Amino acid sequence: MPEALLVSIYVFVLALFVGVEVITKVPQILHTPLMSGSNAISGITIVGALLIAGRVESPLSVVLGVFAVVQAMINVVGGFLVTDRMLQMFKKKQDGGPA
Repeated sequence: MPEALLVSIYVFVLALFVGVEVITKVPQILHTPLMSGSNAISGITIVGALLIAGRVESPLSVVLGVFAVVQAMINVVGGFLVTDRMLQMFKKKQDGGPA
């Protein structure tokens, strides 16, 4: 196994553990603002994934690029849905009855 691939796997696994630790420590009140920031970062990820998918250096790079685009889009759409649902909780309900 090439050394660069092994180092990349180590970095990925460490980032996974750090990400889980950071996310589990976030209070619920900060979830919506952080989700909005995460959506912006995922938008940047989509642009990068499109650039990778557009380079036809090998079939593997195209497949991985398309997979990255799909995963980032799922993240963005899910993030917007969760953010919208949380913001709906803060809107006043209009019941139409007498005040």
